[in-house]
Amino acid sequence: MEISIVQIGNSKGIRLSKTLIEKYNIKDTVELTLEKGYIILKPKATPRKGWEKSFMKMHENQDDKPLMTDIFEDENFEEWS
Repeated sequence: MEISIVQIGNSKGIRLSKTLIEKYNIKDTVELTLEKGYIILKPKATPRKGWEKSFMKMHENQDDKPLMTDIFEDENFEEWS
């Protein structure tokens, strides 16, 4: 795809079509990566989105208990002193 560089104040930029913005779920920011002579634009990732809500629901259902204890029976804390 070929797109034009446009003047934006004292800078230059590119315009992305509405189709691209919707298809790739681009919001207010993108992540720009320079790699082997290429400029890569990616929608800004939001890892763990919704986790807080899920954790709250787990807590309400009392499903947020540890699967294993923090301390093992044969753990030796002296070696860390």
